[in-house]
Amino acid sequence: MRRLFLLLMMAVFAGTAPAAIKSHSVIYKDGDVTLEGFVAYDEAAAAKSQPGVLIVHQWTGLSEYEKGRALQLARMGYVAFACDIYGQGIRPSAPEASGKEAGKYKGDRKLFRQRLNAGLEELKKQAAVDPSRVAAIGYCFGGTGVIELARSGADFNAGVSFHGGLDSPTPADGKNIRAKLLICHGADDPFTKKEDVDAFQNELREAKVDWQMISYGNAVHSFTDKGADGSLPGAKYNKEADERSWKAMKTFFDETLAPTQTKKPSTPPGGVVSYPGAGFN
Repeated sequence: MRRLFLLLMMAVFAGTAPAAIKSHSVIYKDGDVTLEGFVAYDEAAAAKSQPGVLIVHQWTGLSEYEKGRALQLARMGYVAFACDIYGQGIRPSAPEASGKEAGKYKGDRKLFRQRLNAGLEELKKQAAVDPSRVAAIGYCFGGTGVIELARSGADFNAGVSFHGGLDSPTPADGKNIRAKLLICHGADDPFTKKEDVDAFQNELREAKVDWQMISYGNAVHSFTDKGADGSLPGAKYNKEADERSWKAMKTFFDETLAPTQTKKPSTPPGGVVSYPGAGFN
């Protein structure tokens, strides 16, 4: 009897054992340029067809921050691939160098989109990914990247921009957008001008894009980055906005990456939601 009990308990604990998350670097190419990304996934589900999430890095290049987000997503059941826009070994740290590197791609949107699409295709090549259920998220420079990926006409289900740049340099490109978009924005972000927000929203409206925008009160730029301590004026971590935006992303993914698209949108297309500082439980 004791032996039977022990066997039963072992079976129970085996069924509730924590998932084994695997992660490793991925070398891939954009033409002659060598890129180094990072993939994370649940080993136990690797043989199954899972939704994939592309992560686009901030202006310092692919870092431990994006890798940490990839691991979070892997624990949630996604195959997460953090792409590399700059190239293998190019990881600027000082603000001046980071701004210069990011500026190369903001100033050449065609090249930016090319690198973004290279990352998306690499994600779709991962063995466990269901290419019909793919999303993209990005932070700061990467948030702009998610929008540019959508403007390129890329085939993916959903995009989430966290405190990304919201300019609209070529409004006509909005007509190329096929993905649903969630924009998580710091209401007090000094790096995003009101006229840019207005132009961006008009671009989406004119193109009849399915979009949502949440503005978080008392939040500035980089509100999801715990390393943003305010030493760079206008960029500071905000715990409430970080947690609320992550919850909003999860709800959005439940809608857009489900095996069957049967759920109603959590916010009407074209909706702007403002959180002045309380709520979102």
